[in-house]
Amino acid sequence: MLRTNLSTRPFYNERAVHGALALLALMVGVFTIVNLTQIVLQTRRHSDLSSQAASFDARARELRAHAAQTRQAIDTKQLDSISGAAREANEIINQRLFSWTDLLNWIEKTLPDDVRITSLRPRVDRDGTVTVQMTVAGRSVDDIEQFMANLEETTAFSDVFPLQDERGEGGVVQATLEGKYAASH
Repeated sequence: MLRTNLSTRPFYNERAVHGALALLALMVGVFTIVNLTQIVLQTRRHSDLSSQAASFDARARELRAHAAQTRQAIDTKQLDSISGAAREANEIINQRLFSWTDLLNWIEKTLPDDVRITSLRPRVDRDGTVTVQMTVAGRSVDDIEQFMANLEETTAFSDVFPLQDERGEGGVVQATLEGKYAASH
């Protein structure tokens, strides 16, 4: 058996090389089409967004001009009077939201037997903080201090302190107390 190649040119399998090159060219063509499509879509989107941004800028300029005209048309005296009226209305609303029943229930729970209340004045500040000022009478300073401690132990009262105290007739101690009251508890 003869194993030599007697042809003038050796045999090369060119079909596999041509097939691989055709597949590579097809892949490059597909990627090129996808990239061109993305470029076109992104360019359109960019131009749409640019036109939207331009219209938003124009609208913002219009609104700024309108706001400037409105600011010039406002009478500051009238604005101050309206602001004052609104503050007064808010204070009235805050006072109406104050519950005397809740306040008196807390005081009843914490009041020792030897202490009585002679006056009670809640005050609602502008920030909504309720400060309660009360005048109490007790047999001794210790009884009044016990009442203050009882108030502080609740979740409804904080920062309770005496403003003044004095000894009255018959050895009764009168003290004016003040503390913050959290009405929502």
